[in-house]
Amino acid sequence: MIVITGATGALNGATADRLLQSVPPGDLAVVTRDPAKAERFAAAGVEVRRGDYADPGSLPAAFAGADRLLLVSSNDPGADAVALHRTAVDAAAEARVGRVLYTSHQGASPDTPFGPGRDHAATEQLLAASGLPWTSLRNGFYAHSLGWLLGPWRETGEVVVPGDGPVSWTSREDAAEAAAAILLSEHPADGPVTLTAPAAPTFEEVAAAAAEATGRPVGFRVVDEDRWLADQVAAGRPEPVARFTLGMYRAAAGGWFAGTSPVLGELLGRQPRRFREQLSAAAAH
Repeated sequence: MIVITGATGALNGATADRLLQSVPPGDLAVVTRDPAKAERFAAAGVEVRRGDYADPGSLPAAFAGADRLLLVSSNDPGADAVALHRTAVDAAAEARVGRVLYTSHQGASPDTPFGPGRDHAATEQLLAASGLPWTSLRNGFYAHSLGWLLGPWRETGEVVVPGDGPVSWTSREDAAEAAAAILLSEHPADGPVTLTAPAAPTFEEVAAAAAEATGRPVGFRVVDEDRWLADQVAAGRPEPVARFTLGMYRAAAGGWFAGTSPVLGELLGRQPRRFREQLSAAAAH
């Protein structure tokens, strides 16, 4: 039995869909805080279980019988993600699942300026201490995030960032497909596995690609962090959100997202999608 949390979300939902191309619905269960949102899986014959990281009592039954368990990381910026993940890992140990796969992030480290990267590193430490076999899917930064990380460049004709560095922009769809392949593998890797696109362009290089995609000039400028924060707040973004996002640019400038790995392509059996596809889609809107 494969059990998937977060299947009503984009990432693990796509993984569940991919699995259903290879396994009978009865071999899959999805866990969600609100079963009503998983009606499409129930209609397909997939068991839907209620489970909530914030409700420890709901999880052992939700994870019961799992040979493989895919744990999605918390996406609530206001929550204590590590505490929620600890609850999930403890429940997985109680349910004696065969292996945990966890959706982590490239550059996960206690030292990264990117807040979620610190949470992922702490969660990997919890998994290592759990006694369970585990695999951490260190996905590259999702390319669809370019839609907001580049700012309003379509209107202004300019990409303005508070720091620049290489980022291995990776398709979320490819990451989901790779997760399905690992879940089905007889011998999945232990510990962290880095899953990225084959290249890591800088924001400046992305701006040049945006100009190519639109056929019009797109400027590029790196500004002081304080100036960038002030501009973000003036444009209506809450300051805590702006400061959270700033951590991503700092990490990029520090090289935390620069590495690339061939593993994603090997799992897919093809070349991963490149960021230009995502950028072209964004340029079309």
